[in-house]
Amino acid sequence: MKPFDYTLDFKNIDFRADPELYRVGKGEQGVLLVEPYKGEILPHWRFKTPELARESADKIYQMFLEYLDKDDFVGADMARKFLQMGYTRSRRYANHKSGRKYKQNPQKETSPAAQLQARKNLLPNEPDPVKAESAAIFKEKWMQAKTNEKYLQLLEKHKQIHESD
Repeated sequence: MKPFDYTLDFKNIDFRADPELYRVGKGEQGVLLVEPYKGEILPHWRFKTPELARESADKIYQMFLEYLDKDDFVGADMARKFLQMGYTRSRRYANHKSGRKYKQNPQKETSPAAQLQARKNLLPNEPDPVKAESAAIFKEKWMQAKTNEKYLQLLEKHKQIHESD
């Protein structure tokens, strides 16, 4: 599988019109870059409370199913990524009240040694059961999406057509 291509001109690409340019990548890669899907899904993405998380996860999962009905793999994959991101961000806040895992951002360090050191400076866990509940809500929908039979078929087809060497 080809890696996610961050060199593309994301401001000017319509991935609905040009799905061949889309790469799945790993995890949530590109979730805040790929249009028009980011613009369609992001306004519904919320996890502050379990009530908001349920409404958000249900809406995004419904969008996921609508994309599948249209055989729009890129849209479905983006919805799956937003569900996954709902889980990971909720878990981050469930573990760290500030939402920050590290004292300093390792990605802002310029040398590999400084990045490694920054990753060792974890902030203490401050469990938040409300955010943990939000995470569980998103995880349930994310698992439904990533194991959906039609999604898996479209994923395989996309990889064969657009990501094979």
